Amino acid sequence: MVRAAVLPAVGAPLEITDIELPEPGPGQVRIRLAAAGVCHSDLSLTNGTMRLPVPAVLGHEGAGTVLSVGEGVTHIAPGDGAVLNWAPSCGECHHCRLGEVWLCASALTGAGGIHARTADGTQLHPGLNVAAFAEETVVAANCVLPAPDGIPLTDAALLGCAVLTGYGAVHHSARVRAGETVVVFGVGGVGLAVLQSARIAGASTIVAVDVSPEKEELARAAGATDYLVASATTAKDVRKLTDGQGADVAVECVGRAVTIRTAWESTRRGGRTTVVGIGGKDQQVTFNALELFHWGRALSGCVYGNCDPVRDLPVIADHVRAGRLDLGSLVTTRITLDGIPAAFDDMVAGRGGRALIVF
Repeated sequence: MVRAAVLPAVGAPLEITDIELPEPGPGQVRIRLAAAGVCHSDLSLTNGTMRLPVPAVLGHEGAGTVLSVGEGVTHIAPGDGAVLNWAPSCGECHHCRLGEVWLCASALTGAGGIHARTADGTQLHPGLNVAAFAEETVVAANCVLPAPDGIPLTDAALLGCAVLTGYGAVHHSARVRAGETVVVFGVGGVGLAVLQSARIAGASTIVAVDVSPEKEELARAAGATDYLVASATTAKDVRKLTDGQGADVAVECVGRAVTIRTAWESTRRGGRTTVVGIGGKDQQVTFNALELFHWGRALSGCVYGNCDPVRDLPVIADHVRAGRLDLGSLVTTRITLDGIPAAFDDMVAGRGGRALIVF
């Protein structure tokens, strides 16, 4: 039996309880978690914005040590460090054949399986495939990436979602070029990773926007050259900071209609807006046909940073080891499993960066 955070039903409070994990079967790996990040996607599962089978063990951003492996697993062994990959690609679907592995049609099929049981026998699903809000987890082998050398596992946990997403949003989706200007909406864990990645890309002006004035120090430490508290004049304020033109690139990490619209308006004519934030179906963004023609701006979605974790994790690890990317600075709160509900409350209230569960 291991301790875990279980979502019994959509809209219900999390339950921190004991669960019974099976031993790994063929093609599976058992991992003792070192740390797990609390991501907005986990909150989106609790409130129904994202729909996956419940009851479930939540958590999808984590790293730990391999305890045992099932038959046929050869790329990792007991004692190895591992980073969890919540969206493994099948390599066979239409998108995978196109090289768009982040859009794999089978990426979340594992979430429908039976992961564990509670003490009374209730069957549990593995949230976003990997069930990282637990002392230990059993996952499919393709959800396991070897942890990069030289990076503590507690830091490496952040690589599994926030950093891959933020780095990819800048380098793969928005494709920020050296000298370009960038505005980032939302200074949470992903937003902080976007700011650092924009700095790594060589952006000249990096504007951070958030509803909280308390996040300015965090944003500037991550690479922001300017900071704005979100208001009705945000788009105009961004233009003032970018020679009256607007930013070359906007990255939206909030997932709200008004923020997406403001991000688009904050870019120059011909600018590019990448939407990372996950919004609900009720968040309707509207444009008129004339402004779409006149401004010539691009608006695109971004799933998992448009990353291939197998390809991108070693590249990001090089940035970490070279000191260009600081994983520890993304974390503003270190908690236990019992602290997850409070971390969700902070997320809703717009407080802090990443909360990290340390086991």
